[in-house]
Amino acid sequence: MAAARRTTGAAAPPASLGKRELLNTRICDLGLSLQTSPIQPWIQQLYTELADRQLRFKPHFWFSDDWFCPDGIPGVAIPFYLGHRRLIRLEREMTMDVEGGDKQWCMNLLRHETAHALLNAYRLDKRADWRKTFGNPAKHYPETYQPRPYDKRFVLNLPNWYAQSHPHEDWAETFAVWLRPNSDWQHRYAAWPAIKKLRYVERLIDEIHAKPPSVKNRRTDHPVSRIRTTLREYYADKLRRYDADGPEFIDRDLYKLFGHPKRNSKGEPAAVFLLRVRKEVIESVEYWGGEYRFRIDRTIRNMAKRAAELGLQRNWKEDKVRIELVACLTMLVVDKMLKDGFHITL
Repeated sequence: MAAARRTTGAAAPPASLGKRELLNTRICDLGLSLQTSPIQPWIQQLYTELADRQLRFKPHFWFSDDWFCPDGIPGVAIPFYLGHRRLIRLEREMTMDVEGGDKQWCMNLLRHETAHALLNAYRLDKRADWRKTFGNPAKHYPETYQPRPYDKRFVLNLPNWYAQSHPHEDWAETFAVWLRPNSDWQHRYAAWPAIKKLRYVERLIDEIHAKPPSVKNRRTDHPVSRIRTTLREYYADKLRRYDADGPEFIDRDLYKLFGHPKRNSKGEPAAVFLLRVRKEVIESVEYWGGEYRFRIDRTIRNMAKRAAELGLQRNWKEDKVRIELVACLTMLVVDKMLKDGFHITL
């Protein structure tokens, strides 16, 4: 393996590096700047949204290796790959997705994390009325949670019913829905018990919007300047974690999709079919199941490998098998959710 790239002086911009050289570059050597990043206009939009609600509070941002808001810091970490379009392309190439890679998704995340920063700035979870509304903030933060998809006590902002994972996330998701322009939450949630939380947020912000925060530090946590991991090492670890928790299938699933092998059949090999339709299938399964694209892709590839070993062929019309494949994979994702839950990632 080539040695990790070391810089002296100014770092070379990611756009000037080939894939191999880029992967061998340390994250601290990427030379990223928020001011010139693709995400900067969206941060400015967030500030506009806060100002439109007459909030004095403005979180500070920095690049790190993930989305998060550390305890006691009124600011937000943003994953480094959103710092340059070349890194966004690499993230999509390596993981098949970019968390926050389009404007709507990114704004949903920015609003969510800003809610955590706002809570830190005003120590909101110390208030009795906050605890009465959202629950005990000292509740154990689980590694996984098992959501109830139709529970109307919680709003919907990020995927996987994230508000149900912890009182802090319930607050962050509720604030994000309240802050989003034109969300029409008064009508959308009118018949949901969650409307009481949204109305609480409205009253709370009306009370504190002009007050200076009690926590004003500009600290950061795990900034990119201290991350000496190479991109190659970063993705090896990330994909290992993704791959360890994907949906699993059994041979019976393949037989239900393709039937048993037939002698002298001239049908398309099942493995070829699976690899040919996987991209469009992944999009549908991700939409309905909320699973990472990388994990769905890995499951399809494993299905193709096993189908080839079993000598399976597509014995029915393509449209029928494609629909049933989406149904099968979605079932596998939901089954995993019911057994193991979703991992806390924010």
